Amino acid sequence: MHLSSAGHQPNMSASAALAATDLDTTPYFTVRDSRIHGKGVFAMRKIPAGAFIIEYTGEIISAKQAVKRYNPSPDNPTHTFYFSLENGKVIDGGNDARWINHACEPNCEAREEDGHIFIHALRDIECGEELNYDYGLVVEERYTASIKRAYECRCGTSSCRRTMLAPKRRKSK
Repeated sequence: MHLSSAGHQPNMSASAALAATDLDTTPYFTVRDSRIHGKGVFAMRKIPAGAFIIEYTGEIISAKQAVKRYNPSPDNPTHTFYFSLENGKVIDGGNDARWINHACEPNCEAREEDGHIFIHALRDIECGEELNYDYGLVVEERYTASIKRAYECRCGTSSCRRTMLAPKRRKSK
C-alpha cells in the first residue's frame, strides 16, 4: 500500500518537529510522564490537522532479530518499542516517537511509506494534549481474556476497546 507523503519531512529532528511553513519555532511536542502509561508525548503548541509531527525511527531489523532481542520485563511482559513494517522488517524505536501511547480515539495516525513510519495529526491537537494513535496490534493466537489483559488499553476514552489489539476480522461464510 502506498501512502501519501505530502507534508512530511523525514530529516527533521524530533525535538524540533515544525511545520514547513510555520513561523512559530516552538517545537510541536515534548516527552513527559503520562497518565496513560509511562512516558508520553505532549503537544507544546497547537498542531493542525494533517500536520507531519515526527518520523518513527530506530534500527531496522528482521522479525527474527526482534524475537531474539526481546527481553520482557516481569512488570510489563508485552511492552516493546517495535514497529512492524509491511515488508516484514521491524523498527526498534530509538527516538521520541517511541513514547507516543495508544488510544482508541486517536488524534494521530502512523502512515507507512517506503519502509518509513510518519506520524501525522488526524485532527487539530491543542497545546498540552497527549499525542496518541491506535496501535492496532495483531497477535496470531485467539483473543482470550488473558491475551486482551496482556495488551490492556488504558486510554480511558468513552469508546475504549479495553485492549490495544486490532479487532479480529470475522471470516465470511
